[in-house]
Amino acid sequence: MIGYLRALGLVVCCGWSAFLAVAPVHAREPWRAILPEQRNMQIRGPEQVPGPRFPEIPTPPTVTVPNPADSCPIWDMPLDQAIRIALDNSEVIRVLGGSSGRTIYDPAVANTQIDVARGRFDPNLESNNNFFRNQTPGESFDPLDPSRVIITGPANNEYLNRTGVSKVGPTGATAGVGVVTDPRRYDMTGLPLNPRVPTSVEMSLTQPLLQGGGWRPNLAPIEIARIDTERSFFQMKDAVQEMVRGVVEAYWALVAARTDVWARQQQVKQTEYALKVAEANLATGFASLADVAQSRSALADFRAALITANAAVLDREAALRNILGLPPSVPSRIVPVSPPSSQRLDVEWPTVLDVAAVRRPDLIEWKLILEAQQQRLIVRRNEALPRVDAVALYRWNGLEGRTPDREIVSTHAGQYTEWQLGVNFSVPLGQRASRARLREEELLIRRDRAQLEQGFHEAAHQLADSYRNLAQYYDQYRAYQDSRIASRENLDAQMAVFSVNLSRQGERAIYLNVLQAITAWGNAVSAEARALTAYNAELATLERQTGIILEAHGIRFAEERFASIGPMGRLFADRCYPRDFRPGPNA
Repeated sequence: MIGYLRALGLVVCCGWSAFLAVAPVHAREPWRAILPEQRNMQIRGPEQVPGPRFPEIPTPPTVTVPNPADSCPIWDMPLDQAIRIALDNSEVIRVLGGSSGRTIYDPAVANTQIDVARGRFDPNLESNNNFFRNQTPGESFDPLDPSRVIITGPANNEYLNRTGVSKVGPTGATAGVGVVTDPRRYDMTGLPLNPRVPTSVEMSLTQPLLQGGGWRPNLAPIEIARIDTERSFFQMKDAVQEMVRGVVEAYWALVAARTDVWARQQQVKQTEYALKVAEANLATGFASLADVAQSRSALADFRAALITANAAVLDREAALRNILGLPPSVPSRIVPVSPPSSQRLDVEWPTVLDVAAVRRPDLIEWKLILEAQQQRLIVRRNEALPRVDAVALYRWNGLEGRTPDREIVSTHAGQYTEWQLGVNFSVPLGQRASRARLREEELLIRRDRAQLEQGFHEAAHQLADSYRNLAQYYDQYRAYQDSRIASRENLDAQMAVFSVNLSRQGERAIYLNVLQAITAWGNAVSAEARALTAYNAELATLERQTGIILEAHGIRFAEERFASIGPMGRLFADRCYPRDFRPGPNA
């Protein structure tokens, strides 16, 4: 048997040593009997830090190495599809330039605090079991020889069990029912009862009359948690609104950039044609070398402008991919196909103000903050009151044991009772801390009310900016449209004159007029596209400022649920709880 135990101990020691040898440093520390001092810095290398890696992403295109047009498929993307893709990838809500810091899980995370606040009112079961053995030595005279002193220490074995259920009610009252059992056995003779088992059953009630009492102060934490959940939802909704507005802005920015590329391509073609005409006229003697040099210089400038325009398209497409949650480069090129609206929107200013006052998430958040502060004020006022508690207790006592003649004796049920009634009072003299917290809450309400007024003030200016911008961009669009038409007529006339190398006076045509016409037409096309797309983006901005951009695109939020451990524990089926508020597809 001894050899078996030795072999078992050797196997355990070897296995323990092998585990410590292969375990990482961070796992070995807790298993040491005495932890050593940290006398050096242990820093892992970057490759040792666990975590995800980048997925396989193709090389992004550049103006130097663009995607081949014949091998790169075109992704015709309507605006509604772009918004739908952004919503599908909105686990982390993105905005132009990065992340908003909001996720679809935030409201569900805040919602858990409601049950945390309600947990104060859950029944509390408590059972304490303690075993004691007391053997204290003591001196006494020897009964057989009184001149001698002996030391004895009879043993006392005791088991103490306290089991009870208590519950806090919505008025602040604490009701409880408890059972106490305390059997004791003595290693000595001559006792009336050995073992001796005293028991008791008691009911108690403590009701705060001032501080801690009342429905509203005790239920205020639940209301605050519910308001915080609403705040989290509207914060997330505000981020989703900004994401949708950013998608619309990025979409129309890509439309404007692609239109600018087309205009620069046309300028290059027109300048190449003008250069060929100048070279032909030079060969026949109808043009000078300066005309040819000027044509070549203009062609180089337009080609450089085309490179800049192509780079802008790549930048705008990358920005759109980022906010849509797409990788930087995929085999397909995004081509917007939704036409921008060219109709003037009649905006009623009083209606805009009324809708924004009700629908803007940031204003709703400030209203909820004030509502939560009112609930906290109720709590602070209650905390500033003196502590006056009414207490009541009723107890049934019992006793059971064995007599020296081995007979079991016990009391009858309800034979011995006791009760207690009382009123307990306590108050800090001056109540400086509680009244300071009350003043703090009153000042916070004043501050937040001022912030709400400032929020309305700022929102009014933002709405006014959008209102003015809509009128400005639309009027600019109509003006640039007229400019484009006039520039085209001028370009056709100048090219016709330059092609035959004749002016209206019969003299040689001036190439500078042609160059100015090409430049003016291209700039007018780009300016018209920028004004029209800016007008459409500003429409989304106005919807964003009034808080109706999600409803305008048919976007609704749907609660998704997940299973987790419920109140009954692991031995029972999981319960379903809110997981996230995911924006649904736009209708």
